[in-house]
Amino acid sequence: MAATERPDAEARRAALLRCLGGPWPAGGPLEMEEQGSEACDGYTLRRVSYLAEPDERVPAYLLTPDAATPEAPAPAVAVWHQHNGQYELGGSEPAGLSGDPMHHTGAALARLGYVVLCPDALCFGERRDDGLHGGDFERFEFLRYVVRGKSLAWKSILDMRRAVDLLCGLPEVDAARLGCYGHSMGSTHTWLVGPWEPRLKCLVGNCCLPTYAAIERTHLLHCFPNFVPGWMEHGDTPEIAALTAPRALHLNFGTDDSGSPIPEVREAVEAIAARYAEAGAPDAFTWYVEEGAGHVLSEEMWRRARLCFAHHLGGRAE
Repeated sequence: MAATERPDAEARRAALLRCLGGPWPAGGPLEMEEQGSEACDGYTLRRVSYLAEPDERVPAYLLTPDAATPEAPAPAVAVWHQHNGQYELGGSEPAGLSGDPMHHTGAALARLGYVVLCPDALCFGERRDDGLHGGDFERFEFLRYVVRGKSLAWKSILDMRRAVDLLCGLPEVDAARLGCYGHSMGSTHTWLVGPWEPRLKCLVGNCCLPTYAAIERTHLLHCFPNFVPGWMEHGDTPEIAALTAPRALHLNFGTDDSGSPIPEVREAVEAIAARYAEAGAPDAFTWYVEEGAGHVLSEEMWRRARLCFAHHLGGRAE
């Protein structure tokens, strides 16, 4: 338990772990392999893979700024990609190789001097199935974990913790200055991993904190990592996000984003802020709600994300 964490937070964390599916297996050798590289604008992009579990490799893009060396290690950010039904993209979108330029955030951070890792989530990019396509494979994986007493959220957290393991082991990374960012499903992944990854000093999520109350009120069909079996006995999704305290957490929202209904979002951020105050870190949680914005990464949202990383990780914002 963290020095500033209250006993009730420890109890919530234990309950969350039970709902997710129990402890994760011990890590093991990552056995990172490189499949190729290319020089980009101020950084080198490498296609790599590493072991999440003994029989499962995770493909990812590793972006290393030219100035990051073992003699001058840089801060690092793991970028969790969005869902958007675009199973073919995965980590290639934030790496700047595909998809919407709005979401080429990993490449943008690399140009600012951060080492960036953009892994494929399960069911996306190169982690798709040849027989089951798109949402069918995602539903299959969700149900496969459920019948084993776990959840897709549990698996997502396991994979993200291995991504952090990888960043910590790179000589060109300052392991004391690690963060993560995600849009949409990537934002869900951000607040899911927060309670379990103390090595992440700054976490930024963009446009996704659907509460179960909002999901039920609006009959919202959301992506599977949002659903933690049994958690409503203990709280809603803000209570999960709040367990990141006392480390820095920033969340962006748009008032017109149907994926995170704004009445419940406004209640959620107040609940998270109260938990951060209880943890003795009232200034470590920040949020921004943009009037008239939908499910987007606006210029102001991205500016605030960069400023948050610069403040807490000591990197550049411009």
